[in-house]
Amino acid sequence: MNKDILNTGVQDFISDNISSDIMSVLLHSPHFEGVSAKELATQIEAKKKCRDKLPTWYQSQHIYYPNKLNIEQTSSEGTAAYKAGIVKGETLADLTGGFGVDSYFFSKRMERVIHCEIDPELSGIAGHNFKVLGRENIHCIAKDGLEYLRESSLLFDWIYVDPSRRNDKKGKVFLLADCLPDLPDNLELLFEKTRHVLVKTSPLLDIKMGIEELGHVKEVHVVALDNEVKELLFVLEKGYTGSIAIRTVNLSKDGKDTFDFEMESERAEKVSYGEPLSFLYEPNAAILKSGGFRSVANRYGLVKLHQHSHLYTAERPIDFPGRRFRIRQVLPYSKKSLKALGASKANITVRNFPVPVAELRKKHKIKDGGERYLFFTKTCTDSLILMDCEKI
Repeated sequence: MNKDILNTGVQDFISDNISSDIMSVLLHSPHFEGVSAKELATQIEAKKKCRDKLPTWYQSQHIYYPNKLNIEQTSSEGTAAYKAGIVKGETLADLTGGFGVDSYFFSKRMERVIHCEIDPELSGIAGHNFKVLGRENIHCIAKDGLEYLRESSLLFDWIYVDPSRRNDKKGKVFLLADCLPDLPDNLELLFEKTRHVLVKTSPLLDIKMGIEELGHVKEVHVVALDNEVKELLFVLEKGYTGSIAIRTVNLSKDGKDTFDFEMESERAEKVSYGEPLSFLYEPNAAILKSGGFRSVANRYGLVKLHQHSHLYTAERPIDFPGRRFRIRQVLPYSKKSLKALGASKANITVRNFPVPVAELRKKHKIKDGGERYLFFTKTCTDSLILMDCEKI
């Protein structure tokens, strides 16, 4: 960590050039004693990544930034704040601290947070920033989190782990056993130090597979930001074998949509299937990832179009955690129907349909955008249809 970067003149240059072309910064940056043009460019690139993702850091003075990859890999403020709402107690150990965004938000809920980060440079950066941001109850340890647990005599109310989804030998991986650290192989160690573990995983992980690998799972949280699933969170409780609660949330500037259900109940739910009615409902990305397709239908009194389409319909408009549309007309899928529709521009969605969006656009000469929404799907009788809709 080069502390010369924190000098006032350097900090002013970084702020003044936040929108500058990085190549021009590299070629024409002024000379600051002890600070290279490459270091300036690294700070500018990383800070720029924080503008929308980490506004608390972006808007604070004298923040030190790591390379932009560390920023890309960290939680956003929205998802970090949501995670912090899950834990409670006095002490938490963050075994994979990184840039420290999760630790920062945990420290607002816990009396003391241990931030473990194996990279001493990144650990130092996080520690500096915590002081700048006024979080005095975070203690940084530049050490592998599992090694710290083995050597420590402390017990914690919670342990938090965000395993790396890259493995030096296997590249990008999606099984927890292939991540670093290997959680399934180290659960015994974790439960020697705590009764509660919070695990963050890739949104690409299969939820059922994650439950099987981890065991002790009490809750699974599916977290989406602006209708894009960002994280899966597994809440583990030592020795837990009861029903598993699935909690979904879609965070946006307008607030959050939540939908919860029990995994066991989902399997037993009975669903009504039928043809399109007056209104169409598409669950948000978090619900779609969660697999709560039957639960959402019954909770809102909706009819499902097809077992595998995950589109729902009703005769009335309702509040719903997802997109809502008024169906203007329903047509059988054919070249003749598309020609009669006269849709030269529309937003296209396909669900359980054999033709991808790009091919539909090319084949029927439909440009993207506008106020028209076309849904291509199957009905409960396996008929291919298109629904011409308007958003409500």
